[in-house]
Amino acid sequence: MTSGALSASEIAFAAHAWPFEEARKVLARVKRRKKAGDPVREVLFETGYGPSGLPHIGTFGEVARTTWVRRAFELMSDIPTRLIPIRKCWRLIWACR
Repeated sequence: MTSGALSASEIAFAAHAWPFEEARKVLARVKRRKKAGDPVREVLFETGYGPSGLPHIGTFGEVARTTWVRRAFELMSDIPTRLIPIRKCWRLIWACR
């Protein structure tokens, strides 16, 4: 007797919540790269925090949103992922343009 329960992957692909929509976009990009012959060994998710390094609600939001999309992607794909925190320094970003 089968329970008819959906797998986590099936639920993720059917979900309409924002992180799952974004994860589908990342997955589509990965599939395009694979189709073009580019090897994809892992997917990097980058998140930033302010130059002070002090925790605040903005830092939490930035890391949380990236983590939600990463987790949704992991439910949809077996490709390994990595989360990389980046310290944002607007002066350096501006100078590099």
